[in-house]
Order: sequence, then C-alpha cells, then structure tokens
Amino acid sequence: MRFETLAIHAGGDPDKETGALSPPIHLATTFEHGPAGERRAGYEYLREGNPTQDRLEQMLASLEGGERALAFASGQGAMIAALQSLPTDSEVLVPDDCYTGLRVLCSEFLPEKKIVARTVDMGDLALVASACSERTGMIWAETPSNPRLKVADIAGLAAIAHERGALLACDNTFATPALQQPLALGADIVMHSTTKYFGGHSDALGGALVFAKNDDLFATVAHRRHITGAILSPFNAWLILRGARSLPARMAWHCRNARDIAAFLSGHEAIETVNYPGLAQHPGHAIAAKQMRDFGGMMSLQVAGGREAALRVAGKLRLIRNATSLGGCETLIEHRASVEGANPVSPPNLLRLSVGLEHVADLIEDLRQALAG
Repeated sequence: MRFETLAIHAGGDPDKETGALSPPIHLATTFEHGPAGERRAGYEYLREGNPTQDRLEQMLASLEGGERALAFASGQGAMIAALQSLPTDSEVLVPDDCYTGLRVLCSEFLPEKKIVARTVDMGDLALVASACSERTGMIWAETPSNPRLKVADIAGLAAIAHERGALLACDNTFATPALQQPLALGADIVMHSTTKYFGGHSDALGGALVFAKNDDLFATVAHRRHITGAILSPFNAWLILRGARSLPARMAWHCRNARDIAAFLSGHEAIETVNYPGLAQHPGHAIAAKQMRDFGGMMSLQVAGGREAALRVAGKLRLIRNATSLGGCETLIEHRASVEGANPVSPPNLLRLSVGLEHVADLIEDLRQALAG
C-alpha cells in the first residue's frame, strides 16, 4: 500500500460497534474487568493503554515501517524514555546541532543515571566512528537538525552503531515519514514530536517512539512509560490520528512553499546564509536527496548584521508570527538564541522558519518588506 493511502487507512478501521468511519474517542480512565482482574476487553486503566491510543500507535508504526510504536504526552517524554532505557554507565553520542530540550536532558538528567552524553558532528561519519567507545550504547541522530538543518547519513550511522553493538535512534520530526523513513535505512528507533507535523494544527501536544522490532527494547520502554505515567491523553491521540490523515498532502504543500522561499532568501542581500537542504549549495544536499523524498518545510536564515538585524527582521513581519513550535498550518519564525535559555548555542543572527500553508506569494512579500532597509 502506498504511503498516501496508508496515512488515511492505518488505524482507521470502521468502529466495530457503530460502523463509524471516524475513529471514536474513548475518554474512559478505567475499564470493567472480572473479579480476579480478568480484562474482558483487553484494557484495565488508561495509563496502561486505551483504544484511541492503540489506533494511533498502529498508525505510527505503519507509517514508519516499524513493528511497534509508543505514544507519549510530549516529544520530550518520548526522548527521555528512550535515552533512559540505556544501562547505567553507558554512553550516548548526540548531535552538535540539536533541539535544546535534548541538550538539557543530556546535561541535567542523564548524569543522574550515570549515562554520559558526548557531542559529535553527525555529518562526519569518520568523526562519529572515532567518537564511539566500548561504552557507547546509542547514537542519537537528528536529521535535518534543529535549527541549522544539518543532514546526517542515516544508513552510515546505522552501520557504525551496529558494528559496535549500539543502537541508532533518529529524531524524524522535521522530515516525517512522508519524506524520510529512518527504520528502512537501518535505525532501531524513530522519535517524533507528534505535536508538529503529525498533529499539523498547533493544537495537540504529543510524542512518539517507533521501534523497528517488537523486542526487549520495546518492552523495556513500554514498561517505563506505564510506570512513570508519560501517557498521551485520548483526546490528543485522536487529534493527532486525525491530523495524520492529511500529512502527505500538507507535507507536499509545506515543501513547495519552502522551496520558493529558500530560493528567494538565498539571493537576498540582507541574508548571510539560508540553511535549507533543498538548496544545491547546502553541505548536506546530496545526502538529503538520497534519503529524503523532498526537503521539508523547515529552514533557518542567518541575517547579515548580527543579532540586532535578525531581531529587527522578526519584529517587522506582519503575516508570519513570532512563536515557538513548528509544523502547523501557519508560518512561524523564531529567534532561537533568545529562547534557548541561559546558555544559547544558536548563532545570534539565526531565525528559524517553519513554512506554513499560506499562499507563498504572501509569505515572500512579508519577508521582502521585513528585510527591506
């Protein structure tokens, strides 16, 4: 079954009781069982599992080509569940350019379990290979990365990880399975902030892990989610399930708009650099073209003139909104260094742009007036 068809039908079987084509929402927190705890319908308590979540997880596994999936209350919850599944005294390699939340997890929370996080440029396979040690239990990739849109060779990283008996986990939030399927390239775990493109409407918080195999690793993380309670609400599960049905169509529009905007910005005198893997001059363009179906709706621009010039541009925009998050219908921009906390690592002139579904001519006109003089 082709991806576009799968997105509509995975997890979307008609309701057995009513025949409804729209999946029902089961909001119950508890389910009837027998006097000795017999699960009459397979469920006991919301934190352990529920029918709406099951549909979502079936859909996520199908779209990523995995055997099992787990939904979480947030992308951050999904990340920490995967990372803390590593044994005590192990090591994880993480990208030098990555989501701020991952950086904080590695510096503040993994040390509590004596897990050491080491930073490496994931675009340099030789460097990654040399950074591995006998303690390395996982390589965590993020491609394209947040916010510089660096590209990593997923198949190459998988080969390095597996040669050393380690796992490869890949944050696929920016690309989505509509554009890239890391499990097919050798990854063991795929992570998503489903808040973003899966939900697609900036109204449902969620996260997910998709596992290549239904094995002990999956069971370990599933048990951790059950006991720690990082469960997704049924209503948000339903919203994300609904959003996934239009994912292929939305991603095509996001990509189309982003290509035109990247072309406009890359030729503008007020722009120092456009970080977008769809541009031929992007350092990761060849790898992105090899492992992605299209180049996505995310980019970042580095404004000539430094931090103050970047803030002036962001402040002059009329249609494009200054806001955190990405992947919604509306176009958003954000000065990343300003929101990264006490120790920002993004370039001070960098603005991250999540290209939405508006008419591209309106977006370009807004950017043009903001960049003028």
